[in-house]
Amino acid sequence: MTANYKPMLKELYEELLKLETQQEAELFLDDLCTIKELQSMSQRIKAAKMLLAGKTYNEIVEETDISSATLARVSKCLRYGNGGYISILNKPKK
Repeated sequence: MTANYKPMLKELYEELLKLETQQEAELFLDDLCTIKELQSMSQRIKAAKMLLAGKTYNEIVEETDISSATLARVSKCLRYGNGGYISILNKPKK
């Protein structure tokens, strides 16, 4: 990874904060990410919601087709992470 990736990450976060509508988010992320990246991120969000709702690993894997390793990572982030999932998932929709 390049030495200046942290400033570039800051730029990415600043650009994401400009998104105001679902359509803007769709257009931006469709241009920014590959289909596989979008699939992976959407699986993680769905898995996090299901974990918070008390679903089992088997139920989550069956519904989302997420790998068990990725599901374990999502679970670990929910329990010991920086609170990113929880802060977003607990926000009311605009």
